[in-house]
Amino acid sequence: MRLLQVGIFLPRRMVNTQPAKQAVSTWPAAALVVSNMIGTGVFTSLGFQIDDFSSQLSGSVFPLVMLWIVGGALALCGALCYAELATALPRSGGEYNFLSRIYHPMVGFCTGLTSATIGFAAPIALSALAFGQYLCSAFPAIAHLIPNNTEHTAAFLLIVLTTLAHLRSLRFTGAFQAAATGTTVLLIIAFIAYGFGTAPAQPVTFLPHVADWHLFMSYAFCSSIFWVMYSYSGWNAAAYIVEEVRDPARALPRALVLGTAFVTVLYVAVNSVFLYTTPLASLDGKLDVAHVAGQQIFGQMGGRIASGLICVGLVANVSGMMWVGSRVTEAIGSTYPSLGLLGRTSKTRVPYVALVYQFVVIALLLSLKPDNIVNYVGSVLLFWSLLAVLGVIVLRFREPDLPRPYRTWGYPVTPIVFAAVTLYFLVQNSQFHFRETLIGAATVLVGIPIYLWVSRNVPVEQLRGETLPQSSS
Repeated sequence: MRLLQVGIFLPRRMVNTQPAKQAVSTWPAAALVVSNMIGTGVFTSLGFQIDDFSSQLSGSVFPLVMLWIVGGALALCGALCYAELATALPRSGGEYNFLSRIYHPMVGFCTGLTSATIGFAAPIALSALAFGQYLCSAFPAIAHLIPNNTEHTAAFLLIVLTTLAHLRSLRFTGAFQAAATGTTVLLIIAFIAYGFGTAPAQPVTFLPHVADWHLFMSYAFCSSIFWVMYSYSGWNAAAYIVEEVRDPARALPRALVLGTAFVTVLYVAVNSVFLYTTPLASLDGKLDVAHVAGQQIFGQMGGRIASGLICVGLVANVSGMMWVGSRVTEAIGSTYPSLGLLGRTSKTRVPYVALVYQFVVIALLLSLKPDNIVNYVGSVLLFWSLLAVLGVIVLRFREPDLPRPYRTWGYPVTPIVFAAVTLYFLVQNSQFHFRETLIGAATVLVGIPIYLWVSRNVPVEQLRGETLPQSSS
């Protein structure tokens, strides 16, 4: 029975056609990083940051801009560490692969299970629902065409169309991702240039005052950085598809670092144009800061223009997360014969079962309002990133002779800085959201009995990602 089970569910990807899978070059991989990072966060966070600082600002908006610079620096530290891990352990799956090899297969399985169920599906569902909302704002006539549940219908159609695009082929997926991301970036750059070039400046300065420096250690700064880190999430996206990248030893580090650095510059510029063109009082506590700034820059139609811009960005964001999330599910199916169906791929190397599975989960979450689920698992996903970055240090000590095509710049300072700041965020988050943290931890514990069942009779080298599954006769 065991041999029959392995034979039926053995992933097709194990046929020796690996070079055909490497269809993604540096720029589509970098586009994947950019699209995973640019979601709704950068267009909604500034109002809450201004509210946190309240009357502490002394006329300079330097502390607000520094939030985005610090957040970008931390994301870049993480990207540098993931570049070493992904090139030294070149299997797709991100933390699922890293933690299985560095710590224990059960740790990797738990993180993979979290990612394959709600870790990616819930944020995708949220972005799709946001797309529906902004689409209605940009084009009010749509509400007349689809009078019932307009936002949910638009979100569902976006998921359907994006899934179909990803099912076609890896080359098409890369081209689609690059086109969607490129369009988003060009529109954002045009928004920034038009804002700085035509809108009247507000009476603020971007230069620091002496009284501003103490704000960097204040509660307001630490609280606001949570919004920033949420906006920067996705900097590790290309590490999840390393097996699909051509010449990963060179292309993957470039994609991670260039994508993260580019988004950092873009985020700083976007928030600077918001502050430059719009009164702080108009932005204070507002969720739709892009809408408010758009009206200030473009006039009456500005809000609709800003909503349309966000819609385009959310298409790329949803597509990027679907690409990454399905590869975690595929990696699990490729490792565990009992779950081998999830690892099946088409002739064009597309993990079609993982994509369909992901589509079903997202469709269910669209009706269950997954925002609460994201709060539950947010701290868990951040914890996995912490373990992965610390794994750079662990792996250096444990396997010093392991080939490392890329070595983390600034080691060991880079991983230590990222780990220390992330640990601080986790402690702070557990204090403010203790109940959500406990529920998130419970989702991890659920993976332990499942792992014990599916790992039976599987070689430990295969579980750790050191070898690929072998076919049975």
